[in-house]
Amino acid sequence: MNRLITGVCIWLAAQGLVLAGAVEFENVRLWAAPDHTRVVFDTSGAVSHNVFSLQNPDRLVIDVPAAKASKALQIGSNSGGLVKNVRTAVKKDKSLRIVLDLKQSAKPRTFSLKPNSQYGHRLVIDLYDDAKGKVATQGKGAAKQAAPKKTVASKPAALRDLVIAIDAGHGGDDPGAIGRRGTREKTVVLAIARELAALIRKEPGMRPVMIREGDYYIGLRQRINKARKHNADLFISIHADGFRDQRAHGSSVFVLSRRGATSEMGRWLEAKENAADLAGGVSLDDKDDLLAEVLLDLSQSATIEASHEVASNMLGGLKRLGKMHKSSVQRAGFVVLKSPDIPSILIETAFISNPKEEKKLRDKGHQKKLARAMLSGIRDYFGENPPPGTHMVARKYKVKPGDTLSQIAAVHQVSLNTLRGYNDLKNDRLRVGDTLRIPPVRGS
Repeated sequence: MNRLITGVCIWLAAQGLVLAGAVEFENVRLWAAPDHTRVVFDTSGAVSHNVFSLQNPDRLVIDVPAAKASKALQIGSNSGGLVKNVRTAVKKDKSLRIVLDLKQSAKPRTFSLKPNSQYGHRLVIDLYDDAKGKVATQGKGAAKQAAPKKTVASKPAALRDLVIAIDAGHGGDDPGAIGRRGTREKTVVLAIARELAALIRKEPGMRPVMIREGDYYIGLRQRINKARKHNADLFISIHADGFRDQRAHGSSVFVLSRRGATSEMGRWLEAKENAADLAGGVSLDDKDDLLAEVLLDLSQSATIEASHEVASNMLGGLKRLGKMHKSSVQRAGFVVLKSPDIPSILIETAFISNPKEEKKLRDKGHQKKLARAMLSGIRDYFGENPPPGTHMVARKYKVKPGDTLSQIAAVHQVSLNTLRGYNDLKNDRLRVGDTLRIPPVRGS
């Protein structure tokens, strides 16, 4: 008898442990992206799960053993995306069944995430549009609709402006280098940054983003984050060098060194969930460490290569202003160059510690010349490498006998001055066989 009682007690204790150990689905969050809907379940612990789809009506079923659901497990009726509703039920085997009622059939991708500083355990479900599902929902009554509507040709996707992030170094209580006349680096580089922003603002197909707009300091990584927030196509950090030897002079252009890239990769991989979408649009949060490292390395290598090409074009423009301190692109581990997904360059415009160059840096005319040289480098690079979907997908025209610049401008509906400036032409003389870049037309 005692053995029976003992056995019952052990069985009851085991059941209590199972119940106490049941993972709870505490909350659900939903985001609707252009190409998919992400559903995130916050759970009290790690879960195993099984997923399958059902049709008529379309729904996704998630079975989770040893789990329970909070009453708050629901989504708003107007939350958008592919999910209409979330339902839960406990099956006979005590597992939890979650049903997502869908607006149409969808292809699911699921993965689990470990806790981070903001969230605990999560089960993530990405739902991608299923074209076949859209066709299946048309039904037999489609042919009995009212008189056919007038067919309107679909408009092509709207083109966007190229976004140039302009970072004036230092600021606030960080003056940067200081010249003999008391000229502060933070002041002159902000003036140059403003000149460059003004030029870019007038440039067809481009839009500037000022990282620092006044005399205040922004953390180095905050500068990168602001550029990323604005989906920048290029990040330019502007500085003025200082050195103990007053004879040091000339400009330099830097990109990220491979050593700096390697250390940065380690930083991102330590928190790879926060590096989602840095590797060429591929989320790293559900990848194992080796695959995440490979993807991030590919993205980073491509970004450094693009940065080097931009920097080479920038050198060409700056060389026309005077002797360079370094005639080739330099590499360094500057923090502001470490974005894995945005081509980034750092320009040392001159040596503020050199009295002659300090005088130039204070001169508004020279500041404008520096800005124009930078714009020329930007034009040259993006003229050959226009990002898809931007106005900078440049048109080109090969000069034929009898062509004049004014005629070409009229045919392509751009002003003569714009066409001349876009090609860095000092006059209107053309040579047969020359190739002109035709600037984008605003609003096209």
